[in-house]
Amino acid sequence: MQRDDFVNVFGSIYEHSSWIAQGAYDSGLTSSHDNVDQLLALMSQILESANDQQKLALINAHPDLAGKAAIAGTLTQASNNEQASAGISNCSPEEFTRFTELNSRYQAKFKFPFIMAVKDSNKLEILAAFEQRIDNDVPSEFQRALLEINKIALFRLCDL
Repeated sequence: MQRDDFVNVFGSIYEHSSWIAQGAYDSGLTSSHDNVDQLLALMSQILESANDQQKLALINAHPDLAGKAAIAGTLTQASNNEQASAGISNCSPEEFTRFTELNSRYQAKFKFPFIMAVKDSNKLEILAAFEQRIDNDVPSEFQRALLEINKIALFRLCDL
């Protein structure tokens, strides 16, 4: 593939962060990257080598779960599908209120959104993870967010 074609196909694997696909392409793709595991390893290596400001920008590119973007209908198609598959789009008023409260508390404490690879989860599991992780410290949660982002990338590569 040419660089532009590669970025068009793989640029959305990491939410609003085509710089990762660009970096992967520029690092020198080989035929070994023709499988999900090797391509993900390369892309996550690009992420790992990024500075903290770039990593934080990637984290902040993700929408809140059951948040304003979901309500406004402005989620990316991938995020919309992931949240819907977990049942987040079908929250009861009480569950929606709980998501809103936890999003606010989490954002106030960590200064970035709660990130969880929600595919193959359900809203109750997500709320439980929210409750558990909100007591973590900032460095631990920053690393956890990056780990979850790489899980999301794996799901998206598999779907592609």
